[in-house]
Amino acid sequence: MASWLRGHLARRPAWMNALLAFSIFMAAVYVPWDFLVKPVARDAEVWLGFALHGWAAKATEPLHWAIYAAGAYGFWRMRRWMWPWASLYTAQVAIGMLVWSVNVRGGAVGWLGGLLAALPFAGLAVALWRARESFGRRPRGLRERYGEWALVTGASAGIGGELARALAAEGLSLVLVARREERLHALATELERDHGVATRVVAADLASPEGAPRVLDAVADLEIALLVNNAGVGYAGRFDRQETRRLCEMVQLNCATPVLLTSRLLPPMRERGRGAVIFTGSVSGRQPLPLHALYSASKAFDLFLGEALWAELQGSGVDVLVLEPGSTETEFQQVAEEIPHPGADAREVARAALDALGRQPSVIPGWFDWLRANAAQRLGPRAVVALLAKRVMETQTPPEMR
Repeated sequence: MASWLRGHLARRPAWMNALLAFSIFMAAVYVPWDFLVKPVARDAEVWLGFALHGWAAKATEPLHWAIYAAGAYGFWRMRRWMWPWASLYTAQVAIGMLVWSVNVRGGAVGWLGGLLAALPFAGLAVALWRARESFGRRPRGLRERYGEWALVTGASAGIGGELARALAAEGLSLVLVARREERLHALATELERDHGVATRVVAADLASPEGAPRVLDAVADLEIALLVNNAGVGYAGRFDRQETRRLCEMVQLNCATPVLLTSRLLPPMRERGRGAVIFTGSVSGRQPLPLHALYSASKAFDLFLGEALWAELQGSGVDVLVLEPGSTETEFQQVAEEIPHPGADAREVARAALDALGRQPSVIPGWFDWLRANAAQRLGPRAVVALLAKRVMETQTPPEMR
């Protein structure tokens, strides 16, 4: 825990860590107390140097809370959108200090006191303006951080294919694994041509017990630096109407295969003191999902396994990430026999994964999927969440399978 916290605090200078702590205090303690506990008659808020009192002050406090909550999150994650907004907000605080002092005290005393009060905030505003490169700054390149070779399962299409392209753009050589060998060779040719990286194609059915050992044998001579457990499958329908064979293959592909590959390829990474593992889970793994019951259970397995490994490997130099996309424009819907529905762009999902790698244990691309997953998980009674999920999944499941 201490090493993880030190690592996070090392991402920003001490003065910015102080702003992070202040934002957390304001969002978690002071503003909620101000809004919920302080009597209306005593309430006061100052905006741009002008004081509001009573109910007028109360009405602005949710906005005040949202600003500090955004600041706490933005400083913690060092998000790109913090520039220029953190600097501009701090600048208006400096202006407000000056205006408030002039309005209340007046004369030379008011101007002098206002300027003295505004100077520290003006200095912070300038420092935040100059810190543009700190927000959204990417760490060292993936090849430099982890090594030369990445192994991507399910690379023949969809998120796996886009992850392979994004990794090749980072200079990593690729082991491409899937059932469809022709597609893998086409992708390998593309990556070698566009990015000048080496590739190796391994055709294997990872839904069978023989698939993962075949892959491991094929890469025994390589130093795998980054493992992407992306291959997975869904199966829409009521559990008692689903084929037992397909259900067992889903468990093999979504759960057993990532366990075997990670179990064999992780120890050498730890010995080298660097490496990474990505599990492609799903936002479905955050909650029970009727009419996709086994799929959501398998993705909950991936989520818990990945986040637990992330904690186990703190300080080892090996990063772990669980990618949790929502509906995505891939072949998944067709293979799972769902009714087609809109989804996110697979390239954006892949980019979100690589941006989050080394920064956090899991990532849900897209604010709507993030909000939906967290609201359901943290606010809704589990029975209600499951029943609402069933209503949604009924719109995506063919009538004969409901």
